[in-house]
Amino acid sequence: MASPSPSPSPSPGTPAEADWEQAPSLLDGASHLTLTAADCDLRYWLGAVPHGTLRGNVLGHADDVRPTDAVSRPGPLNSALTQELAYRSVAEEKATRALGHLVALAPDVGTMEFYATQLLDEARHSMVFRRHLLRLGVAEDRLAATVDALAAEDRERILEPLETLGLRVLREERDFIGGVLVLTVLVEGVLAPAAELSERKWRVFDPAAADIERGAGIDEIRHLTVGSSVVRAHLLDHPEDKPRLLELMREGYALWEKLPTTEQLLRRERLFQEGVEAHRRLLGDYEVWPGRRLVDTTPEERLETGHEWARRMQRTRLRHMGLEEAT
Repeated sequence: MASPSPSPSPSPGTPAEADWEQAPSLLDGASHLTLTAADCDLRYWLGAVPHGTLRGNVLGHADDVRPTDAVSRPGPLNSALTQELAYRSVAEEKATRALGHLVALAPDVGTMEFYATQLLDEARHSMVFRRHLLRLGVAEDRLAATVDALAAEDRERILEPLETLGLRVLREERDFIGGVLVLTVLVEGVLAPAAELSERKWRVFDPAAADIERGAGIDEIRHLTVGSSVVRAHLLDHPEDKPRLLELMREGYALWEKLPTTEQLLRRERLFQEGVEAHRRLLGDYEVWPGRRLVDTTPEERLETGHEWARRMQRTRLRHMGLEEAT
């Protein structure tokens, strides 16, 4: 896998998991690290994220890191990436709004501070995904309308049903720990592996988009590991809540089975494949994962690999929480 774009050294003392150069991949970090809300409080975020993860690059990449012409010109790669960015921007916006309820419901200052920082992270992700569309040819005065048009179908068919579940748990039932579980396992836990694949896919074609994904992925390591630790600590103190949370997981997984996420991802992968075929020389021997050249993969293989990453990561996180029966 190609390395992230060169960047200035982070501030001394940045924790390794938040350091642009040292942080593990999203899959490795979210599967193996253990972080708590106390570890990742507001002081941690203020010291680590602006300087260690972002390195002052508020748009997620250095100014001189740009998309290649293969992506910035109209064509299948441009279509695949603009659809992906619009969808991700809307998804992150909805997550930001939902997190406001978690901040309000947090039972102590530590979790309140952590979820306040996650709210800001998700708002930033929405912004950088949206703003990168400008680099891909979208006019600034048409940005909001373009995001709405590109994401409309997937927002209605995928994001709104998930939002309905999350808001029922958070706004109507005022269930803090249920909301953490929905966000950690059913939303970010499913979407994160797709983000990992996205970073790897776009590294050659659009290193700026890949860097944006890298920074968001470093944030997601923190979100997934802390969320898991919050649920684990709650169940150690309140084991009587386990049946209720398992039932919420069953409901969430049943909902996921009905959502057309595979159809959505396969549509974008097929567009991406058209771009791969047209620009094989640009990709050369670049490996999307160890031992597998991107030019040799198929849409179905990439899709199944992402699904397997999601299953493996979820099994690890659920075991950590004490909810392994949910798998």
